[in-house]
Amino acid sequence: MGDANGRQAGPRCIALVGPFASGKTSLLESILARTGAIQRKGTVSQGNTVGDASPEARSHVMSVEANIAETEFMGDSYTFIDCPGSVEFLAETDGVLSGVDMAIVVAEPDPKKVPALQLLLKRLEERGIPRMLFLNKIDKVDGRVHDVLTMLQPASAVPLVLRQIPIRKDGSVTGFIDLTLERAFVYQENDASEVIDFPSAERERQIEARFEMLEAIADYDDELMEKLLEDIQPERNHVFKDLVQEMRSGLICPVLLGSAEHGNGITRLMKVLRHEAPTVEKTCERLGYDGQGGTVVQVLKTLHTPHAGKLSIVRMLSGTVSDGTFLFNAKGKESRVSGVLRVMGSQVTKRDPAGAGETVALGKLEEASTGDTLRADKAPEANFVKLAPPAPVMAFAVAPGERKDEVKLSAALGRITEEDPSLIVEQVQDTAEMLLRGQGEMHLRVALERLTGRYGIKVETGQPHVPYKETIRGSTTVRGRHKKQSGGHGQFGDVVLDIGPAPSGEGFVFTSKITGGVVPKQYIPSVETGAREYLKQGPLGFPVVDVAVTLTDGSYHSVDSSDQAFKAAAQIGMREGMAACKPVLLEPIMEVVLNCPSEATAKINALVSARRGQILGFDARPDWPGWDQVKAMMPEAEIGDLIIEMRSATAGVGNFTARFDHLAELSGRLADQVLEKHGRQAA
Repeated sequence: MGDANGRQAGPRCIALVGPFASGKTSLLESILARTGAIQRKGTVSQGNTVGDASPEARSHVMSVEANIAETEFMGDSYTFIDCPGSVEFLAETDGVLSGVDMAIVVAEPDPKKVPALQLLLKRLEERGIPRMLFLNKIDKVDGRVHDVLTMLQPASAVPLVLRQIPIRKDGSVTGFIDLTLERAFVYQENDASEVIDFPSAERERQIEARFEMLEAIADYDDELMEKLLEDIQPERNHVFKDLVQEMRSGLICPVLLGSAEHGNGITRLMKVLRHEAPTVEKTCERLGYDGQGGTVVQVLKTLHTPHAGKLSIVRMLSGTVSDGTFLFNAKGKESRVSGVLRVMGSQVTKRDPAGAGETVALGKLEEASTGDTLRADKAPEANFVKLAPPAPVMAFAVAPGERKDEVKLSAALGRITEEDPSLIVEQVQDTAEMLLRGQGEMHLRVALERLTGRYGIKVETGQPHVPYKETIRGSTTVRGRHKKQSGGHGQFGDVVLDIGPAPSGEGFVFTSKITGGVVPKQYIPSVETGAREYLKQGPLGFPVVDVAVTLTDGSYHSVDSSDQAFKAAAQIGMREGMAACKPVLLEPIMEVVLNCPSEATAKINALVSARRGQILGFDARPDWPGWDQVKAMMPEAEIGDLIIEMRSATAGVGNFTARFDHLAELSGRLADQVLEKHGRQAA
């Protein structure tokens, strides 16, 4: 029986999400130990858990990628996916959520974690994913659990409905009362709780808490509301039915208690999941799929392993997949399954064909990406979900430590960005750099550790160069003359150029006023080419913008003139003339939108001002209660490590987007520092 009617349920897939260090990996370990999937429970501090097995996770003592594990409980099959809690790795969670049945949100009684909790709950709410909240570290709650829920409630758009209350003895939490079953339990260290006689001292508190639970669910059930108003006790089955329906519909978020570290509350959590977690049929409904499309799978995550190559972690929505099955992506491109694998942390083992509801790894799906919906039918159909990676907020310039590793680095970057689409590799023409962009310093450092540890590539890193430009404020007329005689045909080109500023945003404007053929028509394009090529690096050493050049005069030689000679003459003229045109440095200014909890807005405003930013205004963030949105103009030079200070000021949850707006003149000491750094001097 997997459901309330006693029927056997199919395999369920459940995400474990929650803020950083809330105890998700410990909860997964406790579940696996309690259900017999592992013989001995490990701990995060000792680095011997099923999850977080990668060298990067062990090194930083934190989840840096989703971890998958299977288990069985009372005849039902479950796959749990432990998602990273750090805001820098949330894109990993987005892929996983595209195919799970529900989420267990792991939270702790810490007011500092409320904004991070809201980030996660918002994701679940927007996707319509059913959820329960597991209030972890209940042994650390001193006051009333009701007050803890009041503190956490602003993070949730729907009511947090308490289904258990703690039992205390001598100041410690020793067990709990289940408000739905109306039974009392005492915790056993790393073992199932035992039913005890109902403590008479807790009766009044239990009646009050149960009535609050019933009131919350009665908001969506008129019949139950009438019974409460008439002081009629509802049947237990009626209460269970409401709790299940309202949780699955996303109207409420039930709250269970426990301690993952001590294994408390685990069995009760599993029994609730057994009766109340939706099955894959409900997930298909949520995705808008009737389940009748033959074999259909949703890709939750992509891995590149040393021995098995590329693996796609998929949720089977319908049909079956076996070794050799052909699957097609939304563009109709095919991949052939090379192995169906069971995943248990870092271990993958071959298994039998997979059916609806199961979560497995499929080998060598070269045309599959995270977020894709794959079908056995080659007719192209849209993906069920659209995953858009978050805008990057930080970048490192990367280069191979040895030139021979250039191709190797490029291939390795391709693999890690396929695994994590929130990592973006960009070639910047202006600065001739390759940038690795991501969600923060830790995100980027973990990526670099993978390049070194997994692929053996030494990578040199640095802060990206700011793409400064330069322009001119003055005008001049200059003659450029190129004459060279070295036996046989010589080279001769002679031009007179008027050089001056062009309107902002015009770039390079070239005009010819030649009359009488003093410069033959066929050579005029070469003059323009020579001038344009010079502008790649002006007198200050940066690309030049907004310059107007007019060819007014010149001369030629009937034998020695050529396209190359006039191109060289133009470059000579530009080199001599531009230095006399009062060159000035330009820096890129970005339009920045910063998102932060309202209590941090004053800090963010001060942060923007300290970084030469101009605040344009701020307002409430649309559809985000308790958050503000600050808009500003900021120099790109000030944005490089902005996210580090911003996260520090916002309990780790602030973010921003930035886009280029305009170029602005930079002068004085700041300009001198830029020029000195680039080995130039102000003209």
